[in-house]
Amino acid sequence: MKVKLVSYTALSEEMKSELPAELHNPDGLMAYCARVSSPNQENPSYSNLLNYCASNGHWSVFELADMTVEITTSRAIAQQILRHRSFSFQEFSQRYAKAEMGFEIYEARRQDVKNRQNSIDDLPRDDQAWFHHAQLWIQEHAELLYEQALDMSIAKEQARMLLPLSVSTKIYMKGSARSWIHYLKVRTDPSTQKEHRDIANAIKDIFVSVFPALEKSI
Repeated sequence: MKVKLVSYTALSEEMKSELPAELHNPDGLMAYCARVSSPNQENPSYSNLLNYCASNGHWSVFELADMTVEITTSRAIAQQILRHRSFSFQEFSQRYAKAEMGFEIYEARRQDVKNRQNSIDDLPRDDQAWFHHAQLWIQEHAELLYEQALDMSIAKEQARMLLPLSVSTKIYMKGSARSWIHYLKVRTDPSTQKEHRDIANAIKDIFVSVFPALEKSI
């Protein structure tokens, strides 16, 4: 799993020349726009304003700044991420390009019989070792068969059917601050699968570095 920042909303050079330096960031931009009806629009103090907007459900202001991240994960976890439809996505296509032969290795956890969305890390070491080696075996044979299929001129869009859900993929995920706040609240919750939660927590660290005034909102 790997997450890194790609981009975020920035002011134009013209706006930078007009506004105080304290507003030359995504938080400042949202606060400036939020004060469009105020005679004090260029107020360089904005943390309280943004937290007030978040706590009182004034969400439109948080749609005025975006952030894009690059996520490397498995196909299995990617499918969970892609369900968040308020975002824009671009994903590596195994139809048009040869799959990069990276695989995610996951730990063995016991199914929670009371909560189908939960798993518990208390399996015996022997069971964990079996699951680890089973993944390695599948990944090794899947890679071999995939390469053989390509050598036989089987189309990439068909050869990919031989690959397990643990194969790596890359996603670009772009969303407004509003979308990120919602995503992070949902996916950093303990009810989210651990592997996805690890990604969300990594994104949270990036989000706070880009939108420090919104840390309390997530």
